[in-house]
Amino acid sequence: QKKWPTDGDDGDLNDTSYDEFNGYAGSLFSRGPYEKDDEEADAIYAALGKRMDERRKERREQREKEEIEKYRRERPKIQQQFSDLKWKLAEVTEEEWVRIPEVGDARNKQQRNPRYKKLTPVPDSFFAKHLQSGENHTSVDPHQTQFGGLNTPYPGGLNTPYPGGMTPGLMTPGTGELDMRKIGQARNTLMNMRLNQVSDSVSGQTVVDPKGYLTDLNSTIPTHRGDINDIKKARLLLRSVRETNPHHPPAWIASARLEEVTGKLQAARNLIMKGTEMCPKSENVWLEAARLQTGDEAKAVVAQAVRHLPESVRIFVRAAELETDIRAKKRVLRKALELVPDSVHLWKAAVELEEPEDARIMLSQAVECCPTSAELWLALAKLETYENAQTVLNKARENIPTDRHIWITAAKLEEASGNTQIVEKIIDRAITSLRANSVEINREQWIQDAEECGKAGSVATCQAIMRAVLGIGIEEEDRKHTWMEDADSCVARNALECARAIYAYALQVFPSKKGVWLRAAYFEKSHGTRESLEALLQRAVAFCPKAEVLWLMGAKSKWLAGDVPAARSILEGPIPICSGAWDPEPPSPCPAERCPVPAVALALLRGFAALYSRTPRLPRHPAVPATAAELPIHLV
Repeated sequence: QKKWPTDGDDGDLNDTSYDEFNGYAGSLFSRGPYEKDDEEADAIYAALGKRMDERRKERREQREKEEIEKYRRERPKIQQQFSDLKWKLAEVTEEEWVRIPEVGDARNKQQRNPRYKKLTPVPDSFFAKHLQSGENHTSVDPHQTQFGGLNTPYPGGLNTPYPGGMTPGLMTPGTGELDMRKIGQARNTLMNMRLNQVSDSVSGQTVVDPKGYLTDLNSTIPTHRGDINDIKKARLLLRSVRETNPHHPPAWIASARLEEVTGKLQAARNLIMKGTEMCPKSENVWLEAARLQTGDEAKAVVAQAVRHLPESVRIFVRAAELETDIRAKKRVLRKALELVPDSVHLWKAAVELEEPEDARIMLSQAVECCPTSAELWLALAKLETYENAQTVLNKARENIPTDRHIWITAAKLEEASGNTQIVEKIIDRAITSLRANSVEINREQWIQDAEECGKAGSVATCQAIMRAVLGIGIEEEDRKHTWMEDADSCVARNALECARAIYAYALQVFPSKKGVWLRAAYFEKSHGTRESLEALLQRAVAFCPKAEVLWLMGAKSKWLAGDVPAARSILEGPIPICSGAWDPEPPSPCPAERCPVPAVALALLRGFAALYSRTPRLPRHPAVPATAAELPIHLV
């Protein structure tokens, strides 16, 4: 009866004997009793196995026999190889057989007839000749000791292979030994001299830090000429990777580049070509092979790559780059577009080689093959007329409703056609449509687009974008501070139209803020024209009539331009406000230090005094005091 494990034996239940689908390797019923029906089942299975084995026995034996015969034909035994020669031994006579030498005769001939080597002593003239020629050793003896770098095999402490050699502490002049200690001292001395020369070159001012100089030298990446051992290690490592996994493209690329860095260009080419054989479906391997080759060889490599990867965009682009004739480039790219019609990169490369009219026709086909490429739609719109460009942009919005550049291009198109009144409507519709399509309105991106429009000359589009996005994501109490910072940033990036649009929008929101008017005036004074500055100041004094600096800036601008009557008229503007300030009593019951009218009156009087002093013939206004002595007490 079959022996089964006892109850205490759990079998091999570790992880190595567990299979995810079949469970453990042991039997599920190993602890159950082995009865007659189990024995009968085993007998039936054994009979079936024996029957199946007999059915296939003849066929199996025949197949094994054929395989053995085929193997013997391909790899015959040595005795079979020389069987035809053995039959010729029957023709050998007895005398010929005797003359055949024994096996060990040729090997032991030298031992039976030894030739003693002759040793002749070298004359002293030979050593003296080489000592006088100044030959040096380029390496240190590995058996040298720690006492001065001397080799002392004898107890006397001297290494004297010939008379007049080397003493324990000194090297005899004329010997060819290399004193490594003196070479190190000379190197340190030379380095110190160079550091001293550059450290105090300008009146004692240190130009180079001597301590940091050596540190920088240690941190400098050495070239491949100084890292021979590292290159050998890298070459062995990459060889191991190639042999372990020959179908790994990065291993072949890294190996080729290593050989290229070390100057072995032909070895690099051989390696990468071997890589193309092992990895024919790797795009990077083919591109690296084309890069290492030159001229017609590179074209041949690319042609072979196209046969293996007919839908690779990068390989087709590389093939076009290798062509020197424009017509050949067009032919390659058109062939590529037949195989890969949905590649935006190929369409752009092909369009760049065409004339404007042919490019427009090609772009019409490109937008049909790549309807989701905004770049192709915008390029087609730039080449079309005004009416056709509108149609193209409308189709582009239908296919790509989430791209903001299409809306901006439409606004620029209307501005270029003179329809500036609908530019702002287009931008507002763009913001609404993008939000409806769940597109986040990024304030910084829109400001950057506005800067590009301003630099391109689309001022109306720039201003419309700034008005639409300035208030997005800004708290109400932070608006003034944030907008002034945005204006300063635009000025720093030379985006003057954006800064002007920010000031204009801020003045609409805060018309009574003197600080905003002043910043806008200073901006126009620095980056604008005199006319724009005077127009801004004219609006400013209308909203802030008690801001004396705005009146004085306007009058000074007129006066500097030579228009003195206009400057006088500007200064006469606030006289109705300040006429009461020249009365002996203040015009209002409020304290003089808190009343704004005296400050305006005093600034106005100073402006008139400066104007009258420079133009004595100018008639004086009767309401203005002539001198400061006539001023009331609260103005002095």
